[in-house]
Amino acid sequence: MLYNLHTHNYTANSSIFEVVNRYPYEETDVPYFSTGIHPWYIDLERLEEHLAIIDHRLATDNCLALGECGLDKRIEIPLNVQQEVFEKQLLLAKKHQKPLILHCVAAYQEAIAIKKQLKMEVPMIIHGFSKNAQVAKQLLDNGFYISFGKYLLRNPELSAVFATVPNDRLFMETDTIEEGLELVYEKAATAKNIDLKELKNIVSNNFKTVFKNG
Repeated sequence: MLYNLHTHNYTANSSIFEVVNRYPYEETDVPYFSTGIHPWYIDLERLEEHLAIIDHRLATDNCLALGECGLDKRIEIPLNVQQEVFEKQLLLAKKHQKPLILHCVAAYQEAIAIKKQLKMEVPMIIHGFSKNAQVAKQLLDNGFYISFGKYLLRNPELSAVFATVPNDRLFMETDTIEEGLELVYEKAATAKNIDLKELKNIVSNNFKTVFKNG
C-alpha cells in the first residue's frame, strides 16, 4: 500500500491510501479527506461558516486532518489576517486531536512561533517541501513532519535535502501534479539509497503513527 498525504485529485486506486483535500465549500465525496481554509482562499464574510464546517467535519472518523491551512507571504492577503485564521484552525485541530497539513510559503519562522505559542502537540506536517537542508532542520528541530512530492521530481538538489530527513518524520504526496505517486516513491527511495519496499514500510509506519485511522 502506498500512502498519499495530500492530493486534490482522488484516483480511487485500491493500492493507494489517499488523504484528499476538500475545502469547506467542497463536497466530502471521498473515503478519507482533510479539510481546512487555505490562505489563498480566506473569505472573511464566510469565515465563521467555514470554521463551523471544519469543526463539524473534524468530529468524523473519515476526516483525518485539518488542512491544508497555513501562511503565505507571497499573496496579497495581509499576514496578520492569515495568522488569525490559521490560529483559529489550529485550536480546532487541538480540540479534535487531529493532525495538520500545512501550506507554508516564506513564513516558516511565523509557523514555528505560532506552534510554540499555542503549545501545539498534535502532529504538524509541512506539505510540498521545496527548501534547503537548513530550513528542513529548523522544522524538524521544532517537531514538524515534512512531506515531499512535486519538487522532489522537479528539483534535483532536493534529493540531498530529503536524504537528511529522519525516516520517522517524512511523507509522500502528489498534491496537484499529473505524475503518479509511484514516481514520487521511486525518486524518494533513490534519494535515500534504500529499496522501494523499505520506503513503503517507513511511510506506512509514519502514517499509522500520525493518523490513528491509517
